Amino acid sequence: MSAPPILRLVGERRVAVVRDAAAVWQVLDENPVESCMVAARVADYGIEPNSIGGELWTRRGGVAESLCFAGANLIPLRGGLIDLNAFADEAKSTARRCSSLVGRADLVLPMWQRLESTWGPARDVRDHQPLMAINSHPSCSIDTEVRQVRPEELDAYLVAAVDMFIGEVGIDPRTGDGGRGYRRRVASLIAAGRAWARFEHGEVVFKAEVGSQSPSVGQIQGVWVHPERRGLGLGTAGTATVAAVIVGSGRIASLYVNSFNTVARAAYTRVGFREVGTFATVLLD
Repeated sequence: MSAPPILRLVGERRVAVVRDAAAVWQVLDENPVESCMVAARVADYGIEPNSIGGELWTRRGGVAESLCFAGANLIPLRGGLIDLNAFADEAKSTARRCSSLVGRADLVLPMWQRLESTWGPARDVRDHQPLMAINSHPSCSIDTEVRQVRPEELDAYLVAAVDMFIGEVGIDPRTGDGGRGYRRRVASLIAAGRAWARFEHGEVVFKAEVGSQSPSVGQIQGVWVHPERRGLGLGTAGTATVAAVIVGSGRIASLYVNSFNTVARAAYTRVGFREVGTFATVLLD
């Protein structure tokens, strides 16, 4: 028997910390591509807050009707407007611990409307990010020179990773702690075999990572091509290589991309990715 939820009063609404792992998995499995980021954490660490690095919230109707992950990211997974407002109120009732909101656009954006007066202004609101997926072998050629990054290649890989992060997020990930935290994060991806690159003369010219990996989905992130090598198809073929590995493991390969990045969207379409939903991301300072 699962433990009873821990209820907290938020205004006139009750928010519960979920204690029923089976109920959580039922929701996560209904749309594994949309829920990959949360499913990956639950698969690795379970649902206990001290283990998962956050809390899974629900309301009186239960997990089948409302669910939100609150940790380093705030990720709404299910709920109506009343649920989303309750989650937002709970999030802003204590010191902010997340650096972004991310997930389905129809859930993230209403939550942000509720949070903006307290947490805003956002550093950036990306309100339309096509969520794309492929579950078959890529429809274009792969790059046989793209391979898993080795631990001793961390420093060379970090040069590309930092450049990608600054270009994508708009801040230097080394700010604050001199880059130690970001270095640990990248090193852990390399150790897990989830960082991929093409090296030429010791320099990274293409990179990508499987940022989140659940039992059924691998989510690609951090796709980057060296500025001097862009327009040559390295991004398309490199992404196809990583997607092929994910699909070969029995998982769906997915990613999400900014709607205005028409070059990347075209490349992913050539690989065989198809749009399956719409994400939104709110980046916070």
